[in-house]
Amino acid sequence: MGASSSTDNKESSEKREIESLAASTGALPLLQRSFSKLADSQTNTVSFESFKKSFSLSYNTITSEGEDQKVPDSFPKLLEHLGSSLVDLFFIPEKEGLSWVEFAKGYVKCCRRMSASMSFNTLLRVYYVTAKNAGFSPKLEFESDETDSVVYCSESGNSFDVWDSDVYGLEVELPIGKFLTWALTTVPSLTECLSQLCNSRLQNVTSVEDGSGPSKSTAVDDSASKNCENTLLTCGRAWAISLTCKSSINEEILRSCFPCNGDETSENLLYRSYHHGKGMNRLWSNVEGYHAPILVIVSASCEVEHEGTSSERKWVIGAMLQQGFENRDTFYGSSGTLFSISPVFHAFSSSGKEKNFTYSHLHPSGRVYDAHPKPVGIGFGGTLGNERIFMDEDFSKITIRHHAVDKSYQPGPLFPNQGYLPVEALVLDIEAWGLGGNAAREVQETYQKREELFTNQRRKIDLKTFTNWEDSPEKMMMDMMGNPNAPRKEER
Repeated sequence: MGASSSTDNKESSEKREIESLAASTGALPLLQRSFSKLADSQTNTVSFESFKKSFSLSYNTITSEGEDQKVPDSFPKLLEHLGSSLVDLFFIPEKEGLSWVEFAKGYVKCCRRMSASMSFNTLLRVYYVTAKNAGFSPKLEFESDETDSVVYCSESGNSFDVWDSDVYGLEVELPIGKFLTWALTTVPSLTECLSQLCNSRLQNVTSVEDGSGPSKSTAVDDSASKNCENTLLTCGRAWAISLTCKSSINEEILRSCFPCNGDETSENLLYRSYHHGKGMNRLWSNVEGYHAPILVIVSASCEVEHEGTSSERKWVIGAMLQQGFENRDTFYGSSGTLFSISPVFHAFSSSGKEKNFTYSHLHPSGRVYDAHPKPVGIGFGGTLGNERIFMDEDFSKITIRHHAVDKSYQPGPLFPNQGYLPVEALVLDIEAWGLGGNAAREVQETYQKREELFTNQRRKIDLKTFTNWEDSPEKMMMDMMGNPNAPRKEER
């Protein structure tokens, strides 16, 4: 009796401890619902194989993101083994299956609150196991199962051609210190991916069992994915940009490309030159009155020299505005972020030294003579006339300058082999995405309706406000021109 009581107390204490750790993540109710749906009524355990299947990611096709970006052959294999590898790594089954304690313990091991270095180590361990199960040989060595890891990955130099290289076949290596520094500064939210994946899989289990969700787990709805395939902000790019944000903006970015319904995608897309036409006036008619964060993405092409040869290359950059566009002849904004999106990804946040974040200027409506006119167009960083990024008013070309001219954003090249001299590129397409949600969109619609009302009022002429025709100066002039010698009686 005493031994049995001691065992029960130990199990009860372990259960309370695990539930307390799970509650600290905020996912305890989700774990309880999913376990009750998956557990066998007789053994009160979850079948390990069925649990693996619930974490598998199914897909119909893997589409390329952008015209010049091909999906590596290894990616579908990694995606196929991701769910099962994650379950094998963190969830340890008993003889009958996963008990409630082991079920919650596995989730805590994967998604508990931990330091950034431990979170990256956990993420790298998942990648290592997934790549190994997929038949690859990742260059990863782990010194400890819990805290530390040693990893080597690629580091590019001036002789490295990003456009024509296979990342998975590179032989160059990079120490863990540089990799962690890059990850912490570029994608600080990357460590939250595992918990988001686990929560989405468990939510899918409960929705399927309740009959309120899809029977198959797909990464994105077909209609939404097709819409995003035709835009510069593809699903992959939206996910990468969202990882650089710690605020609620990342949710709006993901909602733009992973909407609950297909209509949300077009609602968040405020402007696209492919549909609305190029030019400042076209852009302004679609973004005016939107006082919320806006993500601007530009696709361009220019001649890039590499090892003595020059060839035309396409690249994509972006900029995040925190307060929307304003028609000013000076820089404005409280903060911002520049993005190198394709072919390499990097985020350049504000440096804190200067506040020349955004510049957007239209031609004055009155066309008043100005001896020193301000440049008309859109700019980011730098100074007036020497912006780090500047697009002319026709959106025909974009000028990229070296980061030495800019003290508002962090330094770094916006596309590979940028060089020190200013680069003029041909603008291919421009997009402006609203990230303020429905509230900002409603405010903009109200503003646009009010402006349209004022415009219509200015176009109409109320004849009642004028005097009648007999007393008008126009009639008097016409009468004088008809017979100027005719006697006229002066009215008193």
